[in-house]
Amino acid sequence: MDKKILNFALIGAAGYIAPRHMKAIADTGHRIVAALDPFDCMGKMDSFFPDSDFFTEPERFDRHLDKLRRLNQGKNIDYVSICSPNYLHDAHIRLALRNQAHAICEKPLVLNPWNLDALQEIEKESGKKIFTILQLRHHPAILALKKKVDEGSKDKIYNVDLTYFTSRGRWYFISWKGDITKSGGVATNIGVHFFDMLSWIFGKVIDVHVTNSQPDKVSGFLELERARVKWQLSLDVNDIPAEILQRGQRTYRSITVEGEEIEFSQGFTDLHTVAYQKILAGEGYGLEAARNSINIVHKIRKAGM
Repeated sequence: MDKKILNFALIGAAGYIAPRHMKAIADTGHRIVAALDPFDCMGKMDSFFPDSDFFTEPERFDRHLDKLRRLNQGKNIDYVSICSPNYLHDAHIRLALRNQAHAICEKPLVLNPWNLDALQEIEKESGKKIFTILQLRHHPAILALKKKVDEGSKDKIYNVDLTYFTSRGRWYFISWKGDITKSGGVATNIGVHFFDMLSWIFGKVIDVHVTNSQPDKVSGFLELERARVKWQLSLDVNDIPAEILQRGQRTYRSITVEGEEIEFSQGFTDLHTVAYQKILAGEGYGLEAARNSINIVHKIRKAGM
């Protein structure tokens, strides 16, 4: 029997992360039939799905999805992939389920913990599922670390250091990313996937401490069931070690567990494809999987206000 080719719609098609979703959909043998973005320079679509319909207005996009559903000729949308700005994720997930499609949403799934509760109700009402992309959970080095912790002493409390410095230009603070009400701030924008990974490996959150909070950097301590984590995140180029800058690089990432560096700077290229494979096989991460990291970044944001 031939495999059914699924129809995808893509929201936020002009964004930075969208090509990874395009590639994942192509790699898994499916197709994007409709895409939305207010920015209309969409040449990247030609490399993947040149025949996709394209919209710059959400109202016309929504109407198109509704029309495809009502035609009932195998053209209805099976999944909506969401790569829009953080503060729009909740609304775009609702749009997907309203059109009887499953949603696959980039992290952070939502900005506030209570948004998850509301989406759970909509899942029940619609009968459709909401999935999130937690690609670090598929990284070989992270899987190896989780295996080591799971198989180790259950009483051991690990000491972990997380440092992530990735510089951004002035544009960042003018864009929606620089508006904490829209992005959730630095911890949400660049840290949510790390906090997800740490809580996935080291267990439930006991406490969150913030020692420094500025528009371009934040740091503190995270107490988990099986780890004490010292973390620092920054967009300031002056925080990046000189030897990194001398190599022409503008990102420094380090995670140590008991003083041992976890090397995971490579192997990111195909993690979105792996995430899609898992989702399509019925093994994707849903609303509850996102809850720990959403709680953490929400507490960090509130502590800094």
